[in-house]
Amino acid sequence: MLSKTKTSKILSTLEDMYPLAECSLDFDDNHFHFLVRAILSAQCTDKRVNEVTRTLFDKYSTIAAFAEAEQEQLAQDIKTCGLYNAKSRNIINTSSILVEKYNGEVPVESEDLESLPGVGRKVANLIRGELFSIPAVVVDTHCMRVAKRLGFTDSNQPLRVEKDLASCIPKDKWITLGHRFVAHGRALCTARSPKCNSCALIEVCRHGRSQERKR
Repeated sequence: MLSKTKTSKILSTLEDMYPLAECSLDFDDNHFHFLVRAILSAQCTDKRVNEVTRTLFDKYSTIAAFAEAEQEQLAQDIKTCGLYNAKSRNIINTSSILVEKYNGEVPVESEDLESLPGVGRKVANLIRGELFSIPAVVVDTHCMRVAKRLGFTDSNQPLRVEKDLASCIPKDKWITLGHRFVAHGRALCTARSPKCNSCALIEVCRHGRSQERKR
C-alpha cells in the first residue's frame, strides 16, 4: 500500500493535471435518462452514448414508453452502442421495474440499483455518486489500469481494486478521483504505449519508475 505522503502527492498532482475532470456522460437533470446512458455505456464510448440518446429520448419520452417498447425496435435504435440485444432487454426490464416497484424513480441504495437488469456495481456506484452525491469508487478499465500502475493495488478484480482505493483515499475524493483516473487513462496512461515521459506523476508512479530503470 502506498504511503500517505505518496498518496497525497498523487491526488494533488492529478487535481492539478485535470482540475475540470467530470463524468463525460450527458446529464440533463433527469435521473432515468442518466441511468439509461449508464447502461448503454457498457463497452461503448460515452461520446457514442451521448449521440444516440439525444434522439432516443425524443422517441421514448417517458419511463413508461421504454417499459412498453418493442425490444426489436429499441435494439435497432441503440444498435451503434453495441450489445444492443442485451441492452435493449435490460432497459425495457429496468424501466418496468422502476414503474412497478419504485414509482418511476431511480433508487439510491446499492442493493436496489444492483438488482436492476444491466446495472452492476460499477454503474450503481456511478449513479450514487453522480445523481445523489454519495461517495463511491467507480472502477472501470481506466481506473483499474491507472490504480495498478500507480501502486494503489495489485489486483485485476474490480471489487478488490475498489476496496484497495477506498482504504487509502479520503472519502470526499472518491467521486472526483474516478473522473481524474479516466481523464489520465485517456490522455497519458493509455493501455498501450503510455506516455510516461510526459507524465507529472512519473516520480511517484510504480510503473513509470520501472520504465525509467529499463532505459
